[in-house]
This record gives sequence, C-alpha cells and structure tokens, in this order.
Amino acid sequence: MRRSLKKILPQRHHIEQHRLLRVFGDRLMDPRLWAVHRRAVAGAFGTGLAICFIPLPVHTLTAGVTALTWRLNVPTIIGTIFLINNPLTMVPIYYLAYRVGALALRRPPQQFHFQLSWHWLHYGLGPLWEPFLLGCLICSALAGLAGWLGLNVLWRWQVTRRYRTRHLAAP
Repeated sequence: MRRSLKKILPQRHHIEQHRLLRVFGDRLMDPRLWAVHRRAVAGAFGTGLAICFIPLPVHTLTAGVTALTWRLNVPTIIGTIFLINNPLTMVPIYYLAYRVGALALRRPPQQFHFQLSWHWLHYGLGPLWEPFLLGCLICSALAGLAGWLGLNVLWRWQVTRRYRTRHLAAP
C-alpha cells in the first residue's frame, strides 16, 4: 500500500514551485504532511470521510486546515474528499444523511421536491433541516470512525501478511 501511494503522490519540488501553494511557505513542506505511514494516512482518510458530510461547500478548505493543524497526510485527505463527495455522489450522500437524521429523531421521512429558489429555501427546507443536520453529524462521525478503523486494520493486516510471507520464505 505504501509503495502504491508513493507512486501517486506529487513530488516535493512540484509543490514548492506551485504558485498558489507558495503562500503557505515552509508550513506546507512539513514532511509529516506528506509522509506515507499508517497514522497519517488512516487519520487523513477517516477525517476526509467525516468532512464529506459537511453540508456546505467548504470541504477542501476544511480538509486543508485540518491536515495542517493535525499533521495529516494532505493528498489522502484531499483525495478522499474529491473521490467521495463529488457532483455524482453529493445527492445520495445528503439524502442518506437526511434519512439517518429522520430515523434518529423518529420522524417519518417527508417527500420533497427541490427547487433552486429563495422561496423553497425559506419554506420548503423548514421541516427538513433538523433531521438533515443531525443525520450529517451522525454520518460524519460514523464514516470517519469506520474509515479510520478500517484503514488501520487493513494496513496492519497487510504489514503482518508481508512479514509472515517474508519470514516463511526465508531458509
């Protein structure tokens, strides 16, 4: 897994030369943000999954600030967000969050027809916002925890399997 990730990650000199990223200076060049080890990658994956359920279009900004603050792997957290939360998956993700929130509040899910208008946002969203936001919070916590735990288990299993294979093959 580590070798595969290293092939995909951008090289350090490409990042240093990118004009939009120069504003971060040396902080962005911290080796911990680009290290491919279990803690940084699993934490970034779980955090990226959790950020995907934020119902505002600030995913990339939130991911970048979180990665810089918690020293998580930047490509993993950004890649997770772009892979999971994109225009094709956004509606199913947020509908799932709404259904989970309605279930948690013990409310029957309501039928609604989205219209891009101020009137719909003001009156049509009224009965939906509580289950939607609660569902986003619940799904965020569960997806983040499951992603972090799942990748940790998968990473450890792969390392253990390689270790055993290497030692069983040795004379």
